[in-house]
Amino acid sequence: MASQTSENQQALARISEMTRLIAIAVLALHFYYYCYGFFAGHGLRSPFTDRVLENIIRTGLFTSMIKSKAVALGLLVVSLIGTKGRKQQDMSFQAGLRVIMPGLFLYWVSALVLYLRADLSVLAAVYMGCCSTGFIMVLSGGTLLSRVIQIKLGGDIFNSENESFPQQENLLENEFSVNLPAEYNLKGKRRKSWINFINPFRGLLVLGSPGSGKSYFIIRHIITQHIAKGFSMFIYDFKFDDLSVIAYNHWLKNKSRYKVAPMFYTINFDDLSRTHRCNPLEPASMHDITDAAESARTILMGLNREWIKKQGDFFVESSINFLTAVIWFLRRYQDGEYCTLPHVIELMQMDYEQLFSVLRTEQEIQVLVNPFISAFQNDATEQLEGQIASAKIALARLSSPQLYYVLSGNDLTLDINSPQAPKIVCIGNNPQKVQIYGAVVSLFVTRLIKLVNTKEKIKSSLIFDEFPTIYLNNIDSLIATARSNKVATTLAVQDLSQLRKDYGKEQADVLMNITGNLVSGQVSGDTAKQLSERFGKIQQGRTVLSVNRTDTTVASSVQLDLAVPASKIAALSSGEFVGMVADNPDEPVALKAFHCRIINDHKALSAEQESFKAIPLVRQVSQDSVRKAFSQIKQDVQEIVDQVLAQINQDPAQEHLLVVKRRK
Repeated sequence: MASQTSENQQALARISEMTRLIAIAVLALHFYYYCYGFFAGHGLRSPFTDRVLENIIRTGLFTSMIKSKAVALGLLVVSLIGTKGRKQQDMSFQAGLRVIMPGLFLYWVSALVLYLRADLSVLAAVYMGCCSTGFIMVLSGGTLLSRVIQIKLGGDIFNSENESFPQQENLLENEFSVNLPAEYNLKGKRRKSWINFINPFRGLLVLGSPGSGKSYFIIRHIITQHIAKGFSMFIYDFKFDDLSVIAYNHWLKNKSRYKVAPMFYTINFDDLSRTHRCNPLEPASMHDITDAAESARTILMGLNREWIKKQGDFFVESSINFLTAVIWFLRRYQDGEYCTLPHVIELMQMDYEQLFSVLRTEQEIQVLVNPFISAFQNDATEQLEGQIASAKIALARLSSPQLYYVLSGNDLTLDINSPQAPKIVCIGNNPQKVQIYGAVVSLFVTRLIKLVNTKEKIKSSLIFDEFPTIYLNNIDSLIATARSNKVATTLAVQDLSQLRKDYGKEQADVLMNITGNLVSGQVSGDTAKQLSERFGKIQQGRTVLSVNRTDTTVASSVQLDLAVPASKIAALSSGEFVGMVADNPDEPVALKAFHCRIINDHKALSAEQESFKAIPLVRQVSQDSVRKAFSQIKQDVQEIVDQVLAQINQDPAQEHLLVVKRRK
């Protein structure tokens, strides 16, 4: 094969040389014919050449000056087509054209010389010189053009066209889906596409650094489309009321779409006039002591985020057990009339002798309380403080009139997807008080999920903006099990490293891998690498240019390479996202991966935002009423302790329950 190729190239070179010689011969005959007097005057003619010229004249080649010159130039061009010059990387078409164009001009305009009034010999010499110079310049310029590398190497320096791939261009919609219009690049052409989250119940993880457009391009559309499709909804609004006001106005617009119109509730701890009151430790939702234990773990993990990585530690588990005992005591006392988080906090602040005596009256929690009583009676003060004081100190941060006011009311229950009374609930946070409010929000969410993830409820959507700012135990179990109960979970995270910092590496990796739907804006580092590997590889063309002293070789190949490299994910613009969608058995999606720019109608959204109604006042709240609620809770706890101790003192059979420090 190589020998045949070499022979073909040699044959082509000989043909080109022969054609070029013929072109030169035609031009020489042209000079001999039109400058015959010059050649005759200098004795450069012969009978033989005259006879040859006469025979050629009969062919009509010299009927005009332009015709013979055009034939010579055409033959030259044909010969240049087959020329294989040694390629040069710095050679361009402009360099060749800068020689060819003046040559063509000189080649054709030189005929005007013959019309001048001067000595015939001089005119003929000048004409032949100018015409020959133009001919040589065209030949030289054509040779330069043959050295140009015609393959465009380095034109797509970021490999954008090569790394593009087909994406879903059809709208796939069902009663649960979220559909986002987009546009993407395919081999240098912009095409319209759709991001179709047709199964949101398999979980949606939204990644993106601040400013990448998570809320504006994705979360707001999840809220508006799910409300329009009749979902009950819970929204954790980190920067209250950015998302809540969107939900409120679309709730007003779409209430008629629900079989039972949902109620709209907001909970926040800053503006007490625009908040509903809710007790996350509602007795009706706490069926056994495991519910109390789960609530205790959530509160303490939310207040002490470093404890998340220390679960199982003696002092951590001791604090959780103690808080569990206090919660369950209040749940059992008078059927939970005082079972609220503010009452729990105040009860924990009582003296050890009184507190232990009160807790000891509830048989179900004696096994939890006995180790603390033993340490107290044996004067193991350091151990006892290590077990209890850390919980008391952490909970003391929640002791504020505003929190007590919000957490001690019963304006709503947290069963948002009840068919008889659906709800849209927005809970706000404050970035400046995230460590305090985050723990309370975590408790709300934990209790809400317990109620939502049950059978025979309506479809619901749980949206968590800035998810790492709260602690939600077993969020992976929610995503894994809630699909059958029609619970769609959306988690917004800035970066995987942020999730690892707050939840630990194992839990963060589980969340990253368990979510079926994934969308990411600009992220970098290990997050970008993991995403790049998740999107897989596509076939990409490669062109290799090899230039040596004698030859230039261009080789093309196709190989598998990353569809979206980590460096490209780290350089995404605001509104530009990569990701992957999940499908259904009856609605398969072949093109799941996407790399596109989501299309938002900015003018329409801006106009809509300006027309939004503010979230209305719930009630007028005075500082005096807040202080009264705060004082009433403290009074309630003191009365509980006094009543229980009085019962113990009046009943000889219960005297053994009194805890007294042993004297040495």
